[in-house]
Amino acid sequence: MKMQESAQDYLESILILSKRHDVVRATDVCNYFGYARATVSVFMKQLKENGYVDIDDRNHITLTPEGLAIAEEMYERHEFLSALFLKLGVSEDIALKDACRVEHYVSNETFQAIKKFCKEHGIGDNNE
Repeated sequence: MKMQESAQDYLESILILSKRHDVVRATDVCNYFGYARATVSVFMKQLKENGYVDIDDRNHITLTPEGLAIAEEMYERHEFLSALFLKLGVSEDIALKDACRVEHYVSNETFQAIKKFCKEHGIGDNNE
């Protein structure tokens, strides 16, 4: 499935926020990104219309199974790539920014190959 980077970021943010809070609201997403309420509301409506999130009558946002799958994939990529870049000696600020960019553009085949290579070479698995 191909989707915009911004949509992937929104889904990932909802996943991250759901790990921190009992419920996620649009205001939480606004605070996470520093975006205006109107911007987030428009995007949440689009995500709901496309079947990636559900929003209940109390404005609690939850990921649908399809939205959750995308969010988990982006989160895994971000966490893995951030850790890898840090291991390579990249400064934290740059490692996090670069991981956020790369996570959206690297193919699944390449990402899996990187993970396999790192595992085979004991990189990033706490066995070093």
